[in-house]
Amino acid sequence: EVCPGFTEYGRHSGFIFRLKRGIFAMDSTTLQLTLASIDWARHRRRKAAAKCHMRLNIGTFLPTVAVVEDAGHHDSVRTVALCAGMGPGDVLLADRAYVDLDFLSDLNTRGVFFVLRDKRRMLFETIKELPCSGKILKDELVRPAGVKTSESYPTVLRRVTALVTVDGKEREMSFITNNTNWSARTIAELYRARWTIELFFKEIKQTLQLRDFIGTNERAVKWQVWTGLLAHLLLRFLKHLSRWRHSFSRCAGMVRAALWVKADLLEILQCYGTADGPHRPVLCAKEPFLPGFEAFSSRPVGQHG
Repeated sequence: EVCPGFTEYGRHSGFIFRLKRGIFAMDSTTLQLTLASIDWARHRRRKAAAKCHMRLNIGTFLPTVAVVEDAGHHDSVRTVALCAGMGPGDVLLADRAYVDLDFLSDLNTRGVFFVLRDKRRMLFETIKELPCSGKILKDELVRPAGVKTSESYPTVLRRVTALVTVDGKEREMSFITNNTNWSARTIAELYRARWTIELFFKEIKQTLQLRDFIGTNERAVKWQVWTGLLAHLLLRFLKHLSRWRHSFSRCAGMVRAALWVKADLLEILQCYGTADGPHRPVLCAKEPFLPGFEAFSSRPVGQHG
């Protein structure tokens, strides 16, 4: 291993650290393009967009699989490709857009655990109600009630309804999972961890310039996205080597400025913010004067000397 500890689970603590298994979040983000010059990615009548599908490792905050293409299709189209490498014991977190019972049945057969947001219009038959308390409103074992859905997923699912804090407000949410051993609170907290991928998308868009594209054809857009993901990986690696304690955006800004200086980049990052005293400049009470004019400061203003 080139750098021990770089891919270890060190970002999150609590229940994720205790589970000690691969926990992945799956989602996609839309990259807005200009329809006047990019016709291959026509998304709507007057819009063009590309889409980046991703499976993110929650523990390491690093992408595992990414697919970049046009945005003219549903998110669930790329579920098989994104989850092809998942094995027994891994955990998948996703939104309700990825609720496909055939896909979930395949994950269950492979021994992969999943926690997804429940679809409102999907009908389930309650088999058994489990005890719940606190912010857990319902905990029940269910089975798909439709004819086609019961054939797609013939085994039992678990549905948990809980109050989840979102932006400082509590919202009622329902989740489905194939794990019957975890506590209902763990299932709700696992879904909250899914929002980590939203922070990842926000981070790469703000720091890696994935809003302004240089090229207009399909290959140019894909290469710029791939280059941004590689740059993000290198920045994370530098942050790990230098033990950077500040924000990721500040690290990216330091690297961007240091590229034009002939100096050791790792030394610059390691010594940043290590000087004694406060980091912010302190206002000086003395008035500044040009050299040689200090003697005139004691004379009254507006009067002859």
